[in-house]
Amino acid sequence: MFETPVGRILSGDPALAAKSAKAWAAQPVDWDRMDEAVPLDLCRPRTTIARTVSASAPGTFFGKQRRTLTLCPTDRPGWWFDRTDLPASLPVETSIRNVWTTGSVVSNIVLRSGSPHNYVRMAEHIIALRMGLGVDNLLIRLDSGDPPLFQHGAQDLVDAIRSAGIATQRQFARYVTVREPVTVVHPRGGFLTLAPPSDPARPVLAIDAAVDFPTAIGRQRIRFPVTPDIFAYGASARTNASAATILWCKTVGWLFADIRNLGYNFQNLLVAGKWRYWNRPTHIHGGKSLEAAWHRAVLDLLAAIALIDDGLFAGEIVSYKSGHGLDADMVRLLCRENLLVPLEP
Repeated sequence: MFETPVGRILSGDPALAAKSAKAWAAQPVDWDRMDEAVPLDLCRPRTTIARTVSASAPGTFFGKQRRTLTLCPTDRPGWWFDRTDLPASLPVETSIRNVWTTGSVVSNIVLRSGSPHNYVRMAEHIIALRMGLGVDNLLIRLDSGDPPLFQHGAQDLVDAIRSAGIATQRQFARYVTVREPVTVVHPRGGFLTLAPPSDPARPVLAIDAAVDFPTAIGRQRIRFPVTPDIFAYGASARTNASAATILWCKTVGWLFADIRNLGYNFQNLLVAGKWRYWNRPTHIHGGKSLEAAWHRAVLDLLAAIALIDDGLFAGEIVSYKSGHGLDADMVRLLCRENLLVPLEP
């Protein structure tokens, strides 16, 4: 498992991919939890939540406004966003086909369908739960395109879904994988690889995620199978930013409305200076904070994988210094080149 980090190159420089693969292999794994792997049940029924639940917090891009997400059971396959403030618009499906942008100043996945007003920003921290908790069908009602920004990553949403309970449906769940190992490479050396399960008889979704920041975050690498409990642990990891970025937001950033009104603060954001953190990091293992790696793997990477609307993905994923843009490129190429195949029991 994870012995070959680079597959067929779908985009990017193969020579750079080989160089980055060596850097990835030389970076030690800070926490390996693969011994907790549980094979996926390919014969299970589809699921939704048993009752409607809500979660509220200040807005992400307009922090002075209170925003609410209402999670509702549905028979409609997939995850859908329904803007209640736009009654004439149809719900937006969680799909790579509806990705509008992955952001420029603030990196995030923005979903949009139909009218340019019918969008949902910072969708990644919500849709990642589709992969992490294995809820197949969900309708999410929200009162604007600006979702809540919770203090502990997506932990509030994990708690909400667990409190609602899970209801099974008559149809069977659908799983997909890739035909062969494939890789996309970023010009700066990051890469993302997706591969089929190494053991088709006992398929899992397994992730090896490594980050490398020129700040106190430094190099972090984790390896784990995606299970509800492991996902819940990682889901509380906060978005991170450098001290330089925060300084920019508080000065030049005030010229831009989206930056000026951001809801981030020292409670819901991990801020890293060159040599030390500006606030207390979490997810300590072996005396080292792995919060940035957990956030990357659980709330960013799995969100992109959730954009695969043919079914839940199973297989192995290697992420090295990747980000939203490269993640979305991968899923887009998988669909364009017809590289996804059903995973049958």
